[in-house]
Amino acid sequence: MKTLTALFASLIVIAAFCAPAHAEEDKLAVVASFSIIGDFAEQVGGNRITLRTLVGPDSDAHVYEPRPADAMALARADVVLVNGLQLEGFMDRLIEASQTDASITTVTDGTDILNDPNGGHYHYIDGKAIFHAAPNDPHAWQSVKNAKVYVEKIEQAFCAADAEGCPTYQANAEAYLDDLTALDAEIRATVDAIPEDRRVAVVAHNAFRYFERDYGITFLSPQGISTESEASAADVASLIRKIREKRAAAVFAENISDARLVEQIASEAGLELGGTLYSDALSSADGPAPSYIDMMHYNVETLAAAINNG
Repeated sequence: MKTLTALFASLIVIAAFCAPAHAEEDKLAVVASFSIIGDFAEQVGGNRITLRTLVGPDSDAHVYEPRPADAMALARADVVLVNGLQLEGFMDRLIEASQTDASITTVTDGTDILNDPNGGHYHYIDGKAIFHAAPNDPHAWQSVKNAKVYVEKIEQAFCAADAEGCPTYQANAEAYLDDLTALDAEIRATVDAIPEDRRVAVVAHNAFRYFERDYGITFLSPQGISTESEASAADVASLIRKIREKRAAAVFAENISDARLVEQIASEAGLELGGTLYSDALSSADGPAPSYIDMMHYNVETLAAAINNG
C-alpha cells in the first residue's frame, strides 16, 4: 500500500508540470484505457486523432499498474475513454493524479450489463444485515451488440470535443457499425453449425458470459470475472466435476493468463487444449487478433474448430 501511495504521489508531481498540450496541435488527443477500446477509437477517429493506449496488447487491465508516463498522457489528453464496471481498478486514482481536464467517457454506459454470477453478499454491522449487490461483469465487449454502443459513445465523445471533425467521426462510425452488424451475423452462423449438445467450453476466467448470452456457447472457468484472485484447489475440483457433468468439449487458454492452470484442468478432465482465446486484450499487430473484428472472428473460429473436432 505504501508503494502504491508513493507511486501516485509521484504521478501528481509529474502531472503538475505537464501542460495539456497536443503532441500534434491539429489532432484530437485521445487516451484509451486498454487495447480493445483503443481499436474502437482508431476506427472512429481515423487520422484526426492521436491515440495513447494504456494497457497494450496481450496485457491484463484487471491487474495493470500505471506508470508516470500514463499520468502525463492523461494530463495532455482531450478525451479519455474507459470501460468502467471496475475493470480498470487503477483509473480513478490515475485520473486524479494526472489533474487532467479531458472529458472522461465511460463507454459501457447504455450497454446491456450482466452481474457477477457469484451474486452479492451480506455484511453484518451493529447487528444489521447490509446487502452488497454483486459487481457488474465488465467484459461487455464480448457482445457485438454492446460493442456497437461503445462505438456510438466514442463517436459522441469525439464530436463533443471536436465539432469540426464530427462529420468524419460520424461517417467512420457508421461504416464500422455496418462491419459490426456483419460480424454479428457471421458469429451466429458459425455457432449455429456447432451441435447444440457440444456447445460447452472451458476458459481461464469468466470473461465470456456476454458471448454466452448472445451466441449460446456455455463457458466454465476456475476463476471469476476478475483475474486478481487465484483459483483454489476446491475451485478446480468443482470445475472438473462440472466439466464432466456438462460434457464440456474443449479447454482454452487465454492470451492474458498463464496457461498452466488450464493445461492441468484439461489433463485431469481428459480433454485437449483447444487453443488460445483473446478475452481482455488484442494481440500484437503480427498476431491473429490485432483488431476487435479479427479477435471475434479468431475466437469463434477457434472455438468451433476445437469443439467440432473434440
